[in-house]
Amino acid sequence: MTNEEQILFLLKQNQELLQKTYTSAEKTRKYFLYSMIFTIVAFVLPLSALVFVLPSFMNSYMNSLNGTGLM
Repeated sequence: MTNEEQILFLLKQNQELLQKTYTSAEKTRKYFLYSMIFTIVAFVLPLSALVFVLPSFMNSYMNSLNGTGLM
């Protein structure tokens, strides 16, 4: 095997390893992206629901303290 053939062989191996590394990095990037989206959704949805539920709850609570609760 000549020196040029060895270089070509090493370049081919390097290209294969580089492609595997790129594929792995893309999978990791997508995992972090979906993880971040899920975290944001899991935090924002309950927070936005609280904006609508809390006033109703507070109104109901204050009415029960004042003795004007619904019966």
